Amino acid sequence: MTTDRRFGLTVGPLLYWWPRAETMAFYAEVADSAADTVVLGEIVCSRRNEFKFEDWLALARDLQAAGKRVVLGTMALLMSEAELRSARRIAEQDEFAVEAGDASAVAMLARAHAADPARPPFWIGPHVNAYSRPALAEWAALGAGTWVPALELAIDAIGRISPQADPVPGAGGAPLATEAFVFGRMPLAFSARCYTARHHRLKKDECEFRCRDDADGLLLSTGDGRPFLVLNGIQTQSAALQCLIRERDALADANVSRIRLSPTSRGFARALALFDEVFNRGGDAAAAHAELASIGLPGGLVDGFAHRHAGIEELSA
Repeated sequence: MTTDRRFGLTVGPLLYWWPRAETMAFYAEVADSAADTVVLGEIVCSRRNEFKFEDWLALARDLQAAGKRVVLGTMALLMSEAELRSARRIAEQDEFAVEAGDASAVAMLARAHAADPARPPFWIGPHVNAYSRPALAEWAALGAGTWVPALELAIDAIGRISPQADPVPGAGGAPLATEAFVFGRMPLAFSARCYTARHHRLKKDECEFRCRDDADGLLLSTGDGRPFLVLNGIQTQSAALQCLIRERDALADANVSRIRLSPTSRGFARALALFDEVFNRGGDAAAAHAELASIGLPGGLVDGFAHRHAGIEELSA
């Protein structure tokens, strides 16, 4: 079964440390794009401090003025009292919706929502584990309105957790919206150790901010030279990019109503336009996939996880 539903388009949080001017230019381009929602904030490493909380808020207001819905993200791994305070500050503001990066943020948002049910429903981020319907229902009951499934979940598994016929209820009893990660390097793991600093033989707290040198992370290849992983500070990513542009109908059947694209330093604007064309305007998926493979993105295209295979694989649609 397929549907003619229109998919919402979300620009996920920027996972790398780009210079301020490049970051602002990127979001100026996003403001003119087909995306309806933007997730903002530093979710990887609190030492990346070129944008303060007030700077993210100012950028959020600019994007909101441009017609975008803005969601503020919290970090996926909290390791200090300062990081906990930062997450609490984001969770307690009520100007913008918040995406919970971890379970502690869910708890903060649940308390805030209980105190003020009129607050915007929060988002359950992809690093908050929900691999079954009971688990998702437990998170959703705390005040969530949207969830982003873990990247390793296959499309059919997503549909079994919150199917069209019986979706998990979200905030206020409305069906919980499902947003799938369809494009970009996949965040696979987080560690208390900064592997970018270790690569440069530096201590984590004396890292010299070397991740600023890698616009799309630091590539790690296998012994035979095959791109394998990417080091991005405390985060480990896939070297290849998840690309589900050929999976529109399967995602619709799985009750996915929103799709998320993760920023890349090259080709992102075109990728966003192509996904909009295919998912919302009847564009040719095969042609769009072929174009994405040819425009110089920072990695190859894969879709293994979506089909219950190794994530590094690319399968025919």
